[in-house]
Amino acid sequence: MILQDFFTWYASQNEAWRERPWLVLGKGPSFAKVKEFDTTQFNIFGLNHVVLEKKVEIAHAIDLDVIEHCEKALATNANYLLMPWFPHVRHRPGKLCLAELVLLKPVLAFFAEKGRLLWYNKVGSKINGVSPSIFIHHFSAEAPYALLGMVGVKNIRSLGIDGGATYASNFKSLPTLLSNRQSSFDKQFLGIARSIMTYQINASPLDIESPVRIYVATTEEQMLSVKVLEYSIRKHASMTVEFTPLHTSDVVIPMPQDSINWPRTPFSFQRFIIPQVAGYSGRAIYLDSDMQVFSDIRELWKCEMHNNQLLSVASDQQSGRNPQYSVMLMDCAKLDWEIADIVNSLNASEFTYEGLMNNMVIAPTQQADIPFEWNSLEQYIPGKTKLVHYTDMNTQPWIYAGHPLGYVWVRDLLAAIQDGFIESEYVFEHIQRGWIRPSLAYQLENKLEDAFLLPRHILDLDKGFSPPYHKIKRHSRTPWIYGKAYLNAAARHFFQKSAFSIYLRRIKRRYIA
Repeated sequence: MILQDFFTWYASQNEAWRERPWLVLGKGPSFAKVKEFDTTQFNIFGLNHVVLEKKVEIAHAIDLDVIEHCEKALATNANYLLMPWFPHVRHRPGKLCLAELVLLKPVLAFFAEKGRLLWYNKVGSKINGVSPSIFIHHFSAEAPYALLGMVGVKNIRSLGIDGGATYASNFKSLPTLLSNRQSSFDKQFLGIARSIMTYQINASPLDIESPVRIYVATTEEQMLSVKVLEYSIRKHASMTVEFTPLHTSDVVIPMPQDSINWPRTPFSFQRFIIPQVAGYSGRAIYLDSDMQVFSDIRELWKCEMHNNQLLSVASDQQSGRNPQYSVMLMDCAKLDWEIADIVNSLNASEFTYEGLMNNMVIAPTQQADIPFEWNSLEQYIPGKTKLVHYTDMNTQPWIYAGHPLGYVWVRDLLAAIQDGFIESEYVFEHIQRGWIRPSLAYQLENKLEDAFLLPRHILDLDKGFSPPYHKIKRHSRTPWIYGKAYLNAAARHFFQKSAFSIYLRRIKRRYIA
């Protein structure tokens, strides 16, 4: 009898076989679409009971109970059987290893006799030899991405890895078992996202347009916040993301003739070049640069557009602010925007600046269907908020140490540096250029999330700091806008410095965050 370590077995396969893409199949609702696709180009990795319905290269299960239930199908539909060295029994870690179970279970003996029984070490179980350990936090769907990523596989597609709490109709006779007390299978995406980012896998479902194309309006001075935004997206993304800062495009954006129509920031008009940059095809997500994501961007990417040209975020009635176009899902094939034409229309007074930016009049068919949790303005509720928008330019965490959510943003910055996504030298360079507050250097050097704990002499370093946006030329015809903004900013500043605000932040941090 032969039991092969997965990694040793994979390395022994020929190069042509190893270069083939993989298709991971689960039992979720989208498995019902499998007949719509040509799967012959893939090596197929079937999870749990999938082997009952489909021939697979590898049948994988963590629980011994699944293997016993699929015993007959395994013999005919699976080339290899893959399990952790210590399989679970009745959804709890088992005490017997595969070498012992082979003597007790005929189905395991069948595969072992033919050299087709593969194993791996699962973190949390006893370790067998020097084979790497695989971390599976919630569900078995996390395993193939980690295993295949570790051996260098770069292309993985999937069906039936859907989240939710139901199975495809093919498996209607099986109970929907959430044995780890989760309310749904959604948390499997956390482990999948971790593997995609760690091993740089090109991964996506077969039935969803991919990759997720994200375009961010920014300037070079804002690129640290953009990189933290990108990191926060990738760490949660369960499918491949293509991330484009719009200031790197070759599209020239003309300036309107009348200063009243000048963009309020250097990047205000960048969103209008997205269809052109995207080749007037497919979907695109637009984001501002001053954001941070806490959820899987796949959820936003999958929103049903109902033939609209774009979707925006629904207004949060509690915020008291106008609807926002700082987060948009766009159908680029339906948007024939040319930035020169848009500026010419402004020059001809065909619409106003406010109509363009606040109502997006150049997209007649649109809906505010994206939940407001995807554009939470200056508010963060753990487990609920999907995207925080740091809208108040004078208090953004990278330029102002007193922001009440600063520790949330710095937490991702520190994690991005630890993961090698951002080099610490990159941050220090931006500080030297005067783009980022000087006190951030101390937080990085001391791995300090919360600027509230900074020594006074470090906070004093920020007194002479002038953020890049202060250099933006003002609009001569609208001085009241800036006066109002200044008063609001001053009020926020004094409140955030008050003893009451400091006390509230302490309470929130201890009992909420």
